[in-house]
Amino acid sequence: MKQPAINDLLRVMARLRSPAGCPWDREQTHFTLRRHAIEEVYELIDAIEARDDHEMAEELGDLLLQVVFHCQLARERGAFDFEKVCHLIVEKLIRRHPHVFGETKVKSVDEVWTNWEKIKHAEKHGTARARNSALDGIPKHLPALMRVEKLIKKARKANLLPGGKSKARGSRAEMGRKLFALAALAQSRGWSAEELLSAEIKRRERGLRRRENV
Repeated sequence: MKQPAINDLLRVMARLRSPAGCPWDREQTHFTLRRHAIEEVYELIDAIEARDDHEMAEELGDLLLQVVFHCQLARERGAFDFEKVCHLIVEKLIRRHPHVFGETKVKSVDEVWTNWEKIKHAEKHGTARARNSALDGIPKHLPALMRVEKLIKKARKANLLPGGKSKARGSRAEMGRKLFALAALAQSRGWSAEELLSAEIKRRERGLRRRENV
C-alpha cells in the first residue's frame, strides 16, 4: 500500500536537517524562518486571487513546508512534532464546534462566532495566554491597516468606540484614493505610512485599554 505523501515530506525534511543534509536547512532556526511563512502566505493569496489551481497547490505545499520545517526543529529540541500539531488542531476543531460534534444548537453564523469566542476565552482562562482585555489577541506583526481594523472591531464590540455606519459621505473608490494620497504624502516627507499608523495604533490602544479599566 502506498504511504501517505505527508510521510514522504516528513522524511525528506528530516534528511535535509541531518548531518549529511543541506547546509542551509541545517543552519535554520524558528527565528530565521519566521518571515518565510509570511511570504508564503502572501504568495498563496496571489495564487487564489489569480484563480490558478496549479499555482495554488504549489503555494499550499510551500506553506505546508514551513509547518513541517518548524515541527522538525521542535522535534529535534524535544518540544513537539508534527503528530502533536495535528492532534492539537483536531482537538481544537472538535471542541470549538459543539454545534457539529456536540449537542449545541445554533441559528446563525453570528451564534457560531459568539460560541467560538466564549470557548476560546474559557480555554485560555487562568493560563499565561489568558485574554484579560477585550483588545487582546491581535497579532503584533499584522500590517498596520489590518491591525487597526481588528482593533476597531474589537473596541466597538466592547463598547469602547461608537459602532454603526458613519454618516460621512464618500464612495469606496474615494476612500481608496484618500488612503493612497496619505501614503504618498508620508513618503514625500521621508516618512513610512506603515510606521506612522503603527505608532498611532499603539497610542490609541493604550487609551482604549485605560478606558476599559475605568
